[in-house]
Amino acid sequence: MTTKVTMTDTAYKCMSKRKKEVEFARLWQEVAKSMKIPEEQLTKKKRQFYADLMKDHRFTALKGNKWDLRSRHSYDEVNKEGDYETTDDEDEDSDDIADRDTLDLPKGDEAY
Repeated sequence: MTTKVTMTDTAYKCMSKRKKEVEFARLWQEVAKSMKIPEEQLTKKKRQFYADLMKDHRFTALKGNKWDLRSRHSYDEVNKEGDYETTDDEDEDSDDIADRDTLDLPKGDEAY
């Protein structure tokens, strides 16, 4: 029985050999070359690879469309405020109130 090596497994192997992050385009070139992906399938496979990379917990997306192994980064580096974390409900409520104050909504007897 043979085991099929996935594109993300190949990417992990490539990234493990590196000491720092890499741009997505370069990582894709390495994976495509290593897996000998046929020319006519490159575009389709590239989209699939990007989607798989986003879902794979071993990798983290960095600024500038660069990628690295998540294990090389602290939790705080990977989960900076405004990236993928949601804020507390209390913060969202205060933002909603501030937004309402800046709108020109009818008040008092004019409100319906």
